[in-house]
Amino acid sequence: MTPGIDFEHVWKKFRRGERHDSLRDLMPALLRRLGSAGGGLRQNDFWALQDVTFRVRPGEALGIIGHNGAGKSTTLKAMTKIIRPTRGRCEVRGRVGALIDISAGFHPDLTGRKNVALQGAIMGMRASDIRARFDQIVEFAGIEEFIDTPVKRYSTGMNARLAFSIAAHLEPDVLIIDEVLAVGDFAFQRRAFDRVRALARSGIPVVVVSHQLDRIAELCTHAMLLERGRVKRFGSPSDCIAEYTSGASHRADASTAGCPVRLLALKLLTLGATRSGDRLVLRVDGEVDAAGVPAHLDPLDVRILSTSTGEALYAFSAGRAGLVLRPGERFAVEISLQMNFPPGVYGIETSVWDLMATREAFAGPSVHVVVEEHHTFHGSVQCNATFREVPLREQVRA
Repeated sequence: MTPGIDFEHVWKKFRRGERHDSLRDLMPALLRRLGSAGGGLRQNDFWALQDVTFRVRPGEALGIIGHNGAGKSTTLKAMTKIIRPTRGRCEVRGRVGALIDISAGFHPDLTGRKNVALQGAIMGMRASDIRARFDQIVEFAGIEEFIDTPVKRYSTGMNARLAFSIAAHLEPDVLIIDEVLAVGDFAFQRRAFDRVRALARSGIPVVVVSHQLDRIAELCTHAMLLERGRVKRFGSPSDCIAEYTSGASHRADASTAGCPVRLLALKLLTLGATRSGDRLVLRVDGEVDAAGVPAHLDPLDVRILSTSTGEALYAFSAGRAGLVLRPGERFAVEISLQMNFPPGVYGIETSVWDLMATREAFAGPSVHVVVEEHHTFHGSVQCNATFREVPLREQVRA
């Protein structure tokens, strides 16, 4: 049996605000539910999933993204048999390592040690295999001092680290995780991500739900964007992330309407994937009033932001570069950037900057860019290092 996931035309219906305080209320509700079990919506019903179809095979990692309420968690719960689809078929083949609700399967009165054994047994592991991996699980979780303490005494972070370590070390055939890459401190998040990436590259099917778009872009082979229970887009992570973030573009508000420079459009001219260290070409279109650009305005300020922290990683302006825009005319400016950043998702924002007031005079359009891995490196800047072995004759001369 080859491990994998088949999700075929799945629909899931829920009911809003259902509550019964008496048998008199309960019996009609049950009859209504039986009458609508096959399909249509009745009063207070809604579709959490609508005709969702995808497959995940060995060596593939699927990232599921979308706004809150899009149907992401419902999809994971259907995959792990927590809920049953109203229509359609969901099949997961192989032993599943699932992290949907952190530590939900822990018995609070049992120690960490006994919960490791319990979770392993639930996953179908033999006791000897659990014992063989026990030290790795505890070391990875970083809770050696507390392994014989009841888990009800653990902090949220300790619970999260142990739960992840169990799921990731007991040799699952399929790994399903929901937002676990965002728990714990930074060091644990990095270890957790590296572990998931190693599992994905080992050939097991992986499904990840996360709002950390940079993680989705770096880890996943393909992605699915959900919107109100439907698949809005299925394809590469970069395409799905671009679709998901396309609504983030903004224009001027009323307080900036009188600005003599207006930035009207921002377009990506570079086609295909942008790898770390590659050049990216943008075009900004705008217009200038007949009076021209006053001295206190910089007509085009550009910032590159981290989507995970909101930090401005790089900022530059056309004014400082010596660009002069003619009065009373439309303009188009091309910008070439070398994206010397780690893999991830970055926002590029444009504005007209008021140098005297040190604030935006006009908020221009913005885009999001996915930077993919090129040469693996660690750190915050891509320096595109090269290596050359020095021949012996050159060593002697030196």
